[in-house]
Amino acid sequence: DVTKSYGQGSARTPVLRGVSLDIAPGELVALVGQSGSGKSTLLNIVGGLDKADGGEIKVLDHDYGKTAERDLARLRNTSIGFVFQAFNLLDHLTCLGNVTLPAAFAAGGKDAPARGREALDRVGLSAYADRRPSELSGGQKQRVAIARALFGRPKLLLCDEPTGNLDSATGHEVIEFFQKINKDDGVTLVIVTHERRVSNIAQRVI
Repeated sequence: DVTKSYGQGSARTPVLRGVSLDIAPGELVALVGQSGSGKSTLLNIVGGLDKADGGEIKVLDHDYGKTAERDLARLRNTSIGFVFQAFNLLDHLTCLGNVTLPAAFAAGGKDAPARGREALDRVGLSAYADRRPSELSGGQKQRVAIARALFGRPKLLLCDEPTGNLDSATGHEVIEFFQKINKDDGVTLVIVTHERRVSNIAQRVI
């Protein structure tokens, strides 16, 4: 029964009106809807990036209403991965630096470089560890972003229009990779999309 509105007074616009859903561990789910229907808002609330106005949110055995902000930040950093349409890479860092960035906010990051290279290898970019994002194609940038999301070995991966800035062939590669990590690693995926090629691979469409 999650609710969320933006604005105040007469300009207040309800976006989520009592949304209720359950997603099982290991599911690959697509969130589909028109622009402005609240897909990204719901994804951000699930990821703890935004707060709901009302309702109950339980993610990975954490009741967000009873979870301190510090613990919520730790959950985001260790158990939830995020992939965005705009990549959100930092140009002053190398690809490896971008992938290992989560280690800067967590204790015990001595093995970060090795884990970062392992994540880059998983997306086929081990040879690009020392390059900057400005030297990469759009598809390569998205794969670096996916490697960063996988760095913490998350149980839940939240993807917001992950193929929106990619051509058809590159987008297909990214989609196949999502299927692979869902099948091989049992990672739960929730993908916001308006593309049929993405929703077609989902086990369930909401």
